[in-house]
Amino acid sequence: MGGRISRVFRTFNLESRARREISKEKPTPAPRHSGERLDPLADRPEIQEEISRKDDRLLSLLKEVYVESRDPPGRVKDGGGEHLACKQEEKRLTKLGHLGDLDVKKVPKGKISTVEALTLLNNHKLNPQIWTAEKIAVEYSLELKDVKSLLEFFIPFAVKEFPKETRKAIKPT
Repeated sequence: MGGRISRVFRTFNLESRARREISKEKPTPAPRHSGERLDPLADRPEIQEEISRKDDRLLSLLKEVYVESRDPPGRVKDGGGEHLACKQEEKRLTKLGHLGDLDVKKVPKGKISTVEALTLLNNHKLNPQIWTAEKIAVEYSLELKDVKSLLEFFIPFAVKEFPKETRKAIKPT
């Protein structure tokens, strides 16, 4: 029923509305550009001459300039903190995880893979006396400050199960 009503309003006086729209005057298009190029320097020959003239003093100064180019060192810090990629970056073999072929085989020095990060965090959590920040930094070729930050701020997930008694009621403290 709703479709019939909406169709009636949609088709109401359709032919007269269409004729009115067709009989309207079409808008005139904007005039086209002439296509000829306006050159402001064409009528000023002194400027053309100045452009085409060679300056001997500037040429002699240019001949004295000597440019020596060298490749940038391994890592150069940009203003934005980005590191420029080195052509031959030192890489180290990773300690492989349980994924086999999907594991990353080589990692640039100063970085670790996800599997290694989780492994070292778990080792530090289980044995903090053995796996100190200094030992982790030496083992994984990392900077000590980075390892300390990693151990301080990155905590792997821990699953905690609550006993059945505490699920039903919260005990007052």
